[in-house]
This record gives sequence, structure tokens and C-alpha cells, in this order.
Amino acid sequence: MPELPEVEVVRRGLDRWVAGRTVEAVTVLHPRAVRRHVAGPTDFAARLVGRRLDAVERRGKYLWLPLGPPGTAPGGAGPPEFAVLAHLGMSGQLLVQPAAAPDERHLRVRVTFADEAEGELRFVDQRTFGGLSLHPVTAEGLPEVIAHIARDPLDPAFDEAAFHAALRARRTTVKRALLDQSLISGVGNIYADEALWRSRLHYDRPTATLTRARSSELLGHVRDVMNAALAVGGTSFDSLYVNVNGESGYFDRSLDAYGREDEPCRRCGAPIRRRPWMNRSSYHCPRCQRPWRPRTAGAGAGRVGQ
Repeated sequence: MPELPEVEVVRRGLDRWVAGRTVEAVTVLHPRAVRRHVAGPTDFAARLVGRRLDAVERRGKYLWLPLGPPGTAPGGAGPPEFAVLAHLGMSGQLLVQPAAAPDERHLRVRVTFADEAEGELRFVDQRTFGGLSLHPVTAEGLPEVIAHIARDPLDPAFDEAAFHAALRARRTTVKRALLDQSLISGVGNIYADEALWRSRLHYDRPTATLTRARSSELLGHVRDVMNAALAVGGTSFDSLYVNVNGESGYFDRSLDAYGREDEPCRRCGAPIRRRPWMNRSSYHCPRCQRPWRPRTAGAGAGRVGQ
């Protein structure tokens, strides 16, 4: 699943091209693409027709299009009561294409608009793990189904003190904590490895051993790496992640740890290692990111790892 920078790139593109437009028609070409909408494809399409799409929203890796009442200006007639939640999965793409453009091979849903502006919205998904679904929204404006998701580190309202307290209180390890979307959202395998490399932290370090200064430093590196990825359109390892215009991101060229097995660490020259981790892979430098060990009692020895 794309991480925060990739989803934010898509959000910005959608907001530019579809926010404020009124849906004219919806065609569901594959029922699996709307399987999370329990009332089915026909109901999904019917409930969108005539509705205006408000400013596109995101929390962490989750993206949604709030539905305004028919015939009102953006932001008018009170807050939206429903939103279309987009699950991009492993290969989902939200594209804005000219109506005359050939259909993509894995086109699943087509949304056309009532105005004369150029472009229709297409949901393309090769592996059909993603999908679109309609949900009520909370008073805070979140689709109810993702109301448990924590704020992300780029959110101005992110509570850094609460984040540190949660790290100290949980019996877990630092990478597991970074991927816990109820604690901090938007971070996935790629940017966790990159932030840990920048912080010189081993992925299996217990969170209870992190001081406030170390957790603040880690959070700063999470933000830095995500902002750097945003600046170049995110990370694309294949053709499956693209922005709304079908363009790939370029941050894969700047990765320091992820995907660089046996390549020299850019800080110390040691070969980057890949280790199996929770059905995924973890990339780290064995010299810069040493495993943490407790002090030896009575010997005054330092810890292995920082």
C-alpha cells in the first residue's frame, strides 16, 4: 500500500482536478472494486450521481472524497455527511483522464462530471486489492470506518508528547510502533527503514528504552524523509504507483537503506543488510544501527547501540 507521501501526491492532484465538480455518472466495471460498499455496485453509483465532490482529504495513508449536497457551492449547506473512501491497496490508481483517452486495461470504475471541464476520474487496479466505498463521516470529518486512525506526523495537530508517552508505555519495538496506524499514521515499511537509518536506530530496539530526545529526533527524521519524498512525487519502484496524471515519483533514487541490500552504507561504507521481518523485509546498516543491549550490571559498560 502506498505510504503518506504517495497518497498526499494523489490527494493534491485530485483536489486540483475534481474538487467542486458534480458527478454526472458512475460506471462500475468490476464489482470487486466496490466490494467494501455493502449495498453493492448499483447503489454505490446511484448515491454518487448529482453529488458534488468537496476538497479531497487524507489522514495517513487513507484518502477520501467528501460528498457535498447536490446543487451547492463547495463548503455550503453544512459539512458533508458521506464520503467516498479510496483504498489504493497494492496497485490502485486514481487517474484524471480526457474522456477520449483509451480505457486502461485494468479500469474498474469511471466517474464523469456534469460540467464542461476536461477530465474524468478513473479508478484503475491491476490486482483488485483496492477499491472505493461510501461511508458516513464523523463530526471531525473522518469516514467512520477509519475514525481509529491516528494523526500523521505532518499534521499540525499531531501530539508529539502523547506519541513519546505511548512509545514508553508499550512493550513493542520501534519499527512495529512506527507501523502502528493507531499510534502514528502514514508510515510504512519504506519510510520506517529510512527514518531509522537516519536516526541510527536498530529496527528491533524496544520503545521503552527511547528517551524523549531520541523519540523526538526519530519523529523529526520521519518528517524530513516524508517531506523529501513529497518534493519529488513519492517513491515508485514500478509502474503501479503513479500520480493522477500517470507520472511516477523519483524518491527511490534517494533512498539510503530500503532496497539497498549489499550496497555500501552512505554514512560508513558497511554493506546494507536485509532481514526478514513480519512477512516483509527490514533494511539497516549493521555498523550504524547496532542492536540495543542493556548495560552490564556493576561493570559500568555502555550499551551496544545508541
